Amino acid sequence: RKNTLKVQELVLDNCRSDEGKIEGITEEFSNLELLSLTNVGLTSVADIPKLDKLKKLELSDNRISGGLEVLAERLVNLTHLNLSGNKFKDLSTLEPLKKLPQLKSLDLFNCEVTNLGAYRDSIFTLLPQLTYLDGYDVDNCEASDFDDDGDSIDELDGEGGESDDLEEEDEEEEDSGDEDGDSEGDDDDEDDEEEDDEDSSPTKGEKRKRDPDDDEDDEDDD
Repeated sequence: RKNTLKVQELVLDNCRSDEGKIEGITEEFSNLELLSLTNVGLTSVADIPKLDKLKKLELSDNRISGGLEVLAERLVNLTHLNLSGNKFKDLSTLEPLKKLPQLKSLDLFNCEVTNLGAYRDSIFTLLPQLTYLDGYDVDNCEASDFDDDGDSIDELDGEGGESDDLEEEDEEEEDSGDEDGDSEGDDDDEDDEEEDDEDSSPTKGEKRKRDPDDDEDDEDDD
């Protein structure tokens, strides 16, 4: 029971249910915030327990066609609901969602209801609390991913990238500074070598002193 209380996310995708009902999930999962039951063969959500902290419910690729009243009664803080790939055919089956005041995102991809004329306008009118339908808002702007603090992940990545760029620039400046210092040192060495050569060579226009040994060599030749 203690471990059950600690669970915040529960993913049971592709775990086939018996008789199309939700099983094994009870009110003991009191801290559950995300529940995923994708492609488990559900035909009903009648057995979902009361989960006051649940925010995200994934029910895509099942055979649910109605009975959403229970969600409004037991999942009062639900913000994201994915019903894609189910059997919803008309708007009336979605009306119970009006009683979910916190609901911000609803997905109905591959449901027959999406074939209705003015489908998007009708859903936004039916559920005015919605911000996103099938991943887009009323102005067809795509939804962003948000972290727990409400900051966009893209924004956080952008900030990180900016600091990385600054660090790279600093490193490049340091490297160029080292190169400049090395080249200056090389120039100084070259100057010193040139001075040494000048000191060792006779001054221009100065006659080389004759060595006495040279005279002796000349006499021997005679």
